[in-house]
Amino acid sequence: MNPTAPPAAPAASTENTPAQDPEQQWLDTVYRKGEKQLTPRAVVAGMLIGGVMCLSNLYVFFKTGWSLGVTLTACILAFALFELLRAAKLTKGEFTILENNAMGSVASAAGYMTGGGNMAAFGALLMVTTMRPSAVWLMLWFGVIAAMGVFAAIPIKRQLINKEALAFPTGTATAETLRSMHVAAHHGDAGAEGAGAGKAKARLLGIAGLMGAMLAFLRDAKEAWINLPSTIALPFTIAGRAAKDWTIALNCELVMVGAGALMSFRTAWSLLLSGMAGYAILAPRLAAEHAIKEVSYKAIVGWTLWPGAAILVASGLTSFLLDYKSIVRSFQGLSGIFTGGAKKSEKEEPIAEVECPAWWFPAGFAVLAPIVILLMGFLFQIPFWAGLIAVPLAVVMGFVAARVTGETDVTPTKALGPVTQAIYGLLTPGNLAGNIMSANVTGGVGLHSADLLTDLKSGWLLGASPRQQLKGQLFGVVAGALVVVPAFWLIMPDPSVLGSEEWPAPSCLVWAGVSKAFAGGLGGLPPGADRAMVIGLLLGVVLALAERFAPKKLLPFVPSPAGLGIALVIPASNAISMFIGATIAYVLRKTKPALGELLTVPVSSGWIAGESLMGIAIKLLVVAGVLQK
Repeated sequence: MNPTAPPAAPAASTENTPAQDPEQQWLDTVYRKGEKQLTPRAVVAGMLIGGVMCLSNLYVFFKTGWSLGVTLTACILAFALFELLRAAKLTKGEFTILENNAMGSVASAAGYMTGGGNMAAFGALLMVTTMRPSAVWLMLWFGVIAAMGVFAAIPIKRQLINKEALAFPTGTATAETLRSMHVAAHHGDAGAEGAGAGKAKARLLGIAGLMGAMLAFLRDAKEAWINLPSTIALPFTIAGRAAKDWTIALNCELVMVGAGALMSFRTAWSLLLSGMAGYAILAPRLAAEHAIKEVSYKAIVGWTLWPGAAILVASGLTSFLLDYKSIVRSFQGLSGIFTGGAKKSEKEEPIAEVECPAWWFPAGFAVLAPIVILLMGFLFQIPFWAGLIAVPLAVVMGFVAARVTGETDVTPTKALGPVTQAIYGLLTPGNLAGNIMSANVTGGVGLHSADLLTDLKSGWLLGASPRQQLKGQLFGVVAGALVVVPAFWLIMPDPSVLGSEEWPAPSCLVWAGVSKAFAGGLGGLPPGADRAMVIGLLLGVVLALAERFAPKKLLPFVPSPAGLGIALVIPASNAISMFIGATIAYVLRKTKPALGELLTVPVSSGWIAGESLMGIAIKLLVVAGVLQK
């Protein structure tokens, strides 16, 4: 074995081999004691790359409702950056695999600051209330919630990763990608092919980023010499009106095509199916029956939001409840934390010298929980007693969310948020702000706990220090909180555009709709929307059951409830673009798997990053008076 190459994950024991303590085996065969990890350059690179990807995710989130993966793209970018710096002799020494892994922890915490309900809750708050908390308070709010999620991962890490060896698929994929790039680049001829692939992906990401940026500039700069339209009209009419009036058109946006390429083909065709049914069939009927007052995106989505939200909530909660074994194990593990059932004391275990000390969890919460409770009351008028409930609820929900993520690679924010909204709708009726932002606590803690554990899975496979990764995650939390709030106000100087065709903000619409339903009853719904909600709830339950119990061969033909629900709260043009991207990626993976693996992630990520960052740059140039509004 090459002494500098990262060891493989420990092999599973067989019937003929005595069972080994997985933690001791990891210490003996995988752990890379003493190697540099969270170096200053890894922290700085992670904060910068994560901050940039937070900007990109912010743009994408308000367009599509999704926050896209961060860690893999960040690791590819960092690898390429330090290879260039090393070639130019601007940095000394190899940027090691463990440095890149630590950098990924920093970048993922920053890049995912848009998720976990943060921007969904804040956007919904602006849509349904007149509250406008100051930027400084919001930075503190988002940062403290995310930090709580980081500390919430400590008591469950050993159980989920060390002992149960849950998959955490994204974490496993990140570890394999890092191996393919770093080992190939720096360890012998056998790695030349992998090194070339790593550098090729980095080049593709850069070229695609330039393409996305150029398209965004030509489309959005609004100068006299530029005439690239935002959409291309389709040559047919529906109910006597142009297809574009029903939002059915082709977008001149690579960001949507890229987002589609990164999702499953099943989700994408479900988006197209629901989008066409909603805007080409349902919307004209609503207009004919005067259930909507005008033919516009905002008017249509004011009705379709309700069945769309019902599908998302019902399917999310059903999937959550179907995973009852995981839930039971979560509560058993949680009780074990407080009853101390270990055979050995922590001090006697060799792994204790490597893992995060158990006292970090209560110490972190002792500092952060009072801040969250005070901010809930000060910013959102949530009674002190109701705020007290939020902290233990967030810990329990975060624990369950982490387990579900480990087993499925999906963090159930869409299910956990409405659960909290329902609880607070009963505890503090009529308090829309409290209803929304209490769910933000649950979602934020759950997401960042699951995010850290995903990164810790990569570290477990590569032999990294959990303590170093946790510290890196906290650096990323600071970077993300400092970036996400001012960036939001830059993109959305007028929050009234939320829910428009330009900025559909589908997740904000869902959170706002759920909040209204729980806070004030269903009396204010548009005509017929109550029946549509019932249908949506039933459909969400049925599809969630089908996802779980359908034969594997039939699953690709079962509509995705996430795709069906989201399509009813974004313009049909977005669904069309995402379907195009998913189709291209699907065909490429089926016909030329190696080429598909090489192209899909870097090109899609490049398009998304380039176009979204140029979109933000154009906003800055408009504010500076360089470009027209």
